[in-house]
Amino acid sequence: MDPALAVELEALSRQKAMFEATERGDSTVQQFYKDSTVFLTGASGFLGKQLVEKLFRACNIRKIFILLRPKKNMTIQERLEEMLQDPVFGLVKKKKPDFAENIVPVKGDVAETKLGLSDKDWTMITSEVDVIFHVAATTRFDEALRVSTMINIRGTRETVLLGKDCQKLKSFVYVSTTYSTATQANVDKEVMERFYPCPLPPELMIDMAENIDDERMEAIEANLIKGYPNTYTFTKSIAEEVVRSLAGEMPTCIIRPAVVISSYREPVPGWADASCAFGASGLILGPATGLIHAIYASNDVKFSLVPVDYVNNAILVAGWHTATEKPNDVQIYSVSSARNLFHWEPISSKIRDIGKVLPTPLAVWYTFIINTSNKPLFFILTWLLHYIPGYILDAGCILLGKPTMFIKLYNRVNRSSLALSYFTTHTWVFNDSNTDKLFNSLSKTDRLIFNFDTSDINISEFVTLWCVGLRKYLMKDGIKNTEYARKKQFLLKYLHYVVSCMYVYVLFKITCLVCYLILCLFGFV
Repeated sequence: MDPALAVELEALSRQKAMFEATERGDSTVQQFYKDSTVFLTGASGFLGKQLVEKLFRACNIRKIFILLRPKKNMTIQERLEEMLQDPVFGLVKKKKPDFAENIVPVKGDVAETKLGLSDKDWTMITSEVDVIFHVAATTRFDEALRVSTMINIRGTRETVLLGKDCQKLKSFVYVSTTYSTATQANVDKEVMERFYPCPLPPELMIDMAENIDDERMEAIEANLIKGYPNTYTFTKSIAEEVVRSLAGEMPTCIIRPAVVISSYREPVPGWADASCAFGASGLILGPATGLIHAIYASNDVKFSLVPVDYVNNAILVAGWHTATEKPNDVQIYSVSSARNLFHWEPISSKIRDIGKVLPTPLAVWYTFIINTSNKPLFFILTWLLHYIPGYILDAGCILLGKPTMFIKLYNRVNRSSLALSYFTTHTWVFNDSNTDKLFNSLSKTDRLIFNFDTSDINISEFVTLWCVGLRKYLMKDGIKNTEYARKKQFLLKYLHYVVSCMYVYVLFKITCLVCYLILCLFGFV
């Protein structure tokens, strides 16, 4: 048996008790969601897809309305069919082959007023829905402030208004991020599960986005988001204030997940989708393919990473708890690894080890990574290890009559690295007392079915599953031919040493020639 496949099967074998408990369908949380009707935004995203899967596989809901917009010449029905082809739905398709018949796509756009819903669809949703999960957001760190405002702030306002118009709503769950409070002022500090001062009144920010032209918005962006690393965290912070100020008596809670990464257990270990390629998973994916070798990260930094299935389990439990307990205030639940932080240095060492033991046969070069939190050094390494080889490879593509791709790839990777650098070189500790209390309030069965206790994560095991999952779901190498990949890496290692020596020699000679020409130009020779 292939070693990578053995890792996956070993992890699957540990899920038997959870699956058996799920099949019984008699837990408190399951009974709450049984025969309910749900409205979900962001269903086509990474978090949303796994939430849809869990709702049908474990909760026996009656129906789910999902907000979709036509995209890339595809109707919403075609987008739904494409979404359901994702491997995340493999298990629920076996257990409940007809589950998709209970998914109702509604045409809309979270960036539009009234979510772009027709009057007919608005009336249908508000008359039928029991629970709303607002997951949709633009997570691009470099998104234009106007776009981020329309989606993350105004979209949240419109979803809250939809919830308040629902005739029998039991619970409204808004998915924010722990990094809505990750300001420069909070670095190395404990971030509590409470509302922090809002940087700008929501209606003022929405009004500016609606009425100020793009050029002026771009000009004032830096001053507006001062203290925040990007438009994403800035707008998510304001969106929390939208929920707090507008919710009123509507049963409402906020989930703040940390960096969401591949699944730990459900529905299969290591699941991820294409959207993960340029996020935290890209820190593994790039080196694993042999294309990326320089990473902008501090070896001492502590990460708060959380598997997608743990986040969605917390979302479901918080939805139930909010409906049954009806707290007076909007409760905030931080889903992070505060009690089990990931340290970058041992993670990167583990990735190097996995690159030797469980490498992918699709790797194009020897897999190695160099971490640095020194920006000038990162810039030098990026040119030496990425851009210069990229230009050489693209020149080869041109000679062979093939389209160039490497500089485009490295440009995108470099933008992503710089955008992530704020988070890979700073540490925050996200207090999770509310979340811990919520988990401890569950029955033994519900803890098994809806586990979100990040303190029980075996980090070494999880990083291994993360790497295997990226091989299976993003690189799509079938998690096979690992022995061949090891031999390939052995050969690539020595080829790398030979080519590196030649590369350094050529760079040295070019540098000497340039220096000589400069001396000649100024008359020193």
